[in-house]
Amino acid sequence: MVEKVSKQIAVIMLGTMFLLLFFSAWGDSATMDELAHIPAGYSYLSEQDFRINPEHPPLIKDLSAIPLMFLNLNFPTDDPSWTVAINGQWDLGRIFIYESGNDADQIIFWSRLPIMLLAILFGWMFFKWIRGLYGDKVALLALFFFVSSPTFLAHSRYVTTDLAAAFGFFIGLASFINFIRRDTKKDLIIAGIAFGVAQLLKFSLVILVPIYIILGILWVFLKNYENFAFGKFIKESLVIGGKIILIGLIGLAIVWPTYVYHTWNYPMERQVSDMSHILNTFRVKIISNSVIWMASMPSLRALGEYLFGILMVMQRAAGGNNVFLLGEVANKGWPIYFPLLYLLKEHLALNILALISMLFGLNNIRKSKDKNLKTFFAWLKDNFALTTSFIFIAIYWAQAITSPLNIGVRHVLPTFPFIYLLISRQTIRWVKGYSLETPSDFLGALKSFYRNYLRPLKRGLCLILLLSWMAIATLITYPHYLSYYNELGGGTWNGYKIAVDSNYDWGQDLKRLVAFFETVPESEKQNGIAIDYFGGGNPHYYFGDQAKIWHSNTGSPIDHGITWFAVSATFFQESRAVPVKGFIRLPEDTFSWLGDKKPVARAGTSIFIYKFE
Repeated sequence: MVEKVSKQIAVIMLGTMFLLLFFSAWGDSATMDELAHIPAGYSYLSEQDFRINPEHPPLIKDLSAIPLMFLNLNFPTDDPSWTVAINGQWDLGRIFIYESGNDADQIIFWSRLPIMLLAILFGWMFFKWIRGLYGDKVALLALFFFVSSPTFLAHSRYVTTDLAAAFGFFIGLASFINFIRRDTKKDLIIAGIAFGVAQLLKFSLVILVPIYIILGILWVFLKNYENFAFGKFIKESLVIGGKIILIGLIGLAIVWPTYVYHTWNYPMERQVSDMSHILNTFRVKIISNSVIWMASMPSLRALGEYLFGILMVMQRAAGGNNVFLLGEVANKGWPIYFPLLYLLKEHLALNILALISMLFGLNNIRKSKDKNLKTFFAWLKDNFALTTSFIFIAIYWAQAITSPLNIGVRHVLPTFPFIYLLISRQTIRWVKGYSLETPSDFLGALKSFYRNYLRPLKRGLCLILLLSWMAIATLITYPHYLSYYNELGGGTWNGYKIAVDSNYDWGQDLKRLVAFFETVPESEKQNGIAIDYFGGGNPHYYFGDQAKIWHSNTGSPIDHGITWFAVSATFFQESRAVPVKGFIRLPEDTFSWLGDKKPVARAGTSIFIYKFE
């Protein structure tokens, strides 16, 4: 009965999440990365050619393109962005979505639907896995964190690789934990399949390989700690290493033929030429030349294309990106970037529960009578899912914090489910708070009654209030989940002062700018509207000739007879921020002609609208 009720509650939560995703996606215009990913996915299925967007594996783009195959779309295979350009993804995306006679909004919405469905599948698998480990309460609480997360709600509606990466790490680690704990052939095969699927979702999932090795060796050590023998440890480590190799080979058996399909109609000469051009600046020539050579071999070129994507990611990460944070702009990143944005872009109530859980755990350790390595290692073995969560979070966050690529909290999204698991497991233990001590007198009995019955009621009420706070915040943020900041970050409407780009302004509000401009009197919009827009939308598609593409160095719109001016928060904040040492910005790129002028309105949250008299 309890099992049935918990499943029903999970279905209700996931159903609510789907409704929020579905309806909030209607009003969002294309985000920056969708301009590349949507046409790429369509080209994979329609042309079996991987020349577009090779820096990301194909699977999530394939999924997004499935509905598009039923829409009778025009795809510009005769345009230079396809025939001549090297990875001309941005021009191809603009032409395919907006300039080929297709319905842009139809393309964007239907390509997003599979991503939403994947998010629901993800949530259900997450719930089922935790439920099998720690029971209904922990699983339902973790699922609530998942479905109410503004970050998951934001990025589960877009054709990007962010949800895909989180899903890939989850299935990769969960299946490996199941294999480690049960050590059956079935679990090994499932782990191999999950590993292969994960590699087709995001190239960052390559780090599962060293994580598997670390976890495998740790598991062997924990199993043999009490009667440790070095020879046995080495033998069992080699055995687990061999099984990890088998997992990798099963994964390779999925990745390789998938890339064979995607490169089937990709001319070999063109593939080699594209690789040679893009990897021209790759520092380790022996590696890049080896991958280019593989592309010239008919039997190896599919695998070479996969390895080429990994090299592109490495090259991209080393280059950094222009980023605004707390009034500064740089292209090398900050160590505080991801910790700060996680703190400010997840619910404050969740952060409070995380703090409570941490303090509760430390207090339990302090009170424990068995403070020794034997007890510690036994806990690690008995709670290997939690152990894995700690290790994965530590490795992933260490890499993120030291990376110069700071373009959104979405890049640490893969760690969120494991953070939710840790918090929910400890929160349920905190709420229960049972004491196993036997009272020796009447006063002791009163204390025991308080500890076992009254205190859990208070803690339960506290948990209900915090969860209600999260639920209300999620509902009132609709549909602006991408721009969400919690109370510490100044709230959704002030979050642009902290960080922009995919944390706040990714181009999602262009259609809302159209809706605003439709309310402007005809006499005030005769000369159109000047737009400095950051995103994957196309102002000319929505505004026609009324859109005047603008930049700071174009000068004040009023000098050109234009009354209205709209600028994306990303461009505006980067232009006004203090350049960090080494970052160069020209004076004409600072919107100095705006002075202290205040916007008269906003389109959604992320586009500031000015009126000149």
